[in-house]
Amino acid sequence: MELPPLHLDRGAAVPLAVQLAGGLRHATVRGVLRAGDRLPSTRTLAGALGVSRTVTAAAYDQLLAEGWLEARRGAGTYVVDAPVPGVQDSHPHVLSGHEGGFPEPGVVDLAAGSACVHVLDPAAWRRAWRAAADAPPDAGPDPVGLPAYRTAVAEHLLRHRGLPGPDVLATSGTTAAIAELARTFPPGARVAVEEPGYQRGAAALRAAGLTVVPVPVDGEGLVVDALPAGIAAVCVSPAHQYPLGVRLSAARRVALVERARAGSFLVIEDDYDGELRYDVAPLPLLAALGPDVVAHLGTASKLLTATLGVGWLVAPPAVRDAVLELRDRTGTRPSRAGQRVFAALAAHGDLARHLRALRRELAARRAEVLAAFPGATGDAAGAHVIVPLPDGASERAVIARAAARGVRLDGLGRHFAGEQILMGLVMGYSSPTREELTRALATVGAEVRCRSRSPGGGRVPARRDG
Repeated sequence: MELPPLHLDRGAAVPLAVQLAGGLRHATVRGVLRAGDRLPSTRTLAGALGVSRTVTAAAYDQLLAEGWLEARRGAGTYVVDAPVPGVQDSHPHVLSGHEGGFPEPGVVDLAAGSACVHVLDPAAWRRAWRAAADAPPDAGPDPVGLPAYRTAVAEHLLRHRGLPGPDVLATSGTTAAIAELARTFPPGARVAVEEPGYQRGAAALRAAGLTVVPVPVDGEGLVVDALPAGIAAVCVSPAHQYPLGVRLSAARRVALVERARAGSFLVIEDDYDGELRYDVAPLPLLAALGPDVVAHLGTASKLLTATLGVGWLVAPPAVRDAVLELRDRTGTRPSRAGQRVFAALAAHGDLARHLRALRRELAARRAEVLAAFPGATGDAAGAHVIVPLPDGASERAVIARAAARGVRLDGLGRHFAGEQILMGLVMGYSSPTREELTRALATVGAEVRCRSRSPGGGRVPARRDG
């Protein structure tokens, strides 16, 4: 077949073989090359491009290893699969959306970050919206939050997270709250984040002009001893670290609070799915251990749905006042519509019933995932696990090949700001229906088994409980 134009820059620092492999990937993503297309031989392509056969052979070998091409004995080299739109060509582990993003129609989404909306009781959902609509329109702005919503969140935090008497401030979700907190710090202030960690939160910090400092994570969560001096804050997900899925140990929780007091920095506790635990009671919130140094963030997006667009902040008085002052200056405030729906669900008891049903459903889904991937790691909590893979090429290949079969995956590579040292899939199980989940697990399982014959290389240091 006739190949599309492939531009190779001989003056670039990137090796020619890498440039060529990238060009062929890009052509596949754009649909110029399609599944089943036969590529020229390495000798023919080398002659056409005016490069040595070593260059073309190395490029083909890389794409064969990643699963983009297939060598058929006596027949040549063929394009195997073309990923669906939305998977980036040069870094197929990067998702265009992820948290709160939407996959292409017909694609089964196994990326972490979505709510299990199938558990929501339609009657309760409609009842809550009708109750929310009974309230008269707001005459003016409300920077603090609807009283009924704040009361509902306070009761929820007491019953399900063990946080007594919190003074709740409404937010638009955890990422929005991180962005607001970031704007209360001086420009250029240093904020530590988990590595690997929540890159959207880190982006919000950078957008506020702050300096992001990655700190490693191991099987016990954030390595507190690795925190540098002179930071203004640290962002941490202690209940269920994102993305590795471990919980911050009791000893490190105490050490982190003591370190924050000694160093006069703020701990930003991202409790994005802390209600979802299936083995034992969760460890105490950092906000309960150190209310004077911890800003606790929660969200309804994993508990219910992102449709509501609401979350909450419980913080020391000075931090709370700084956020309110920022809202007053900028005119920003969380929407009251989602707050009213949340409050109505809580008032009728539907929120508690939903949480019980959600825990049962996600525990069953997690068991199904573990049966399909016995080597998966992560605590018995939340809505995702890690499926280790031996190397980065395997991670990218599994994601690309699954995408071509209509399954959206996420890889650990996307969650590293620096060098990727752990390889695997961040596999969510909350978004699809149960039937879709079963089919998708079979599809991904076949790809993972092909890539997991070399144990050890990408082992994630996360304990698995249950």
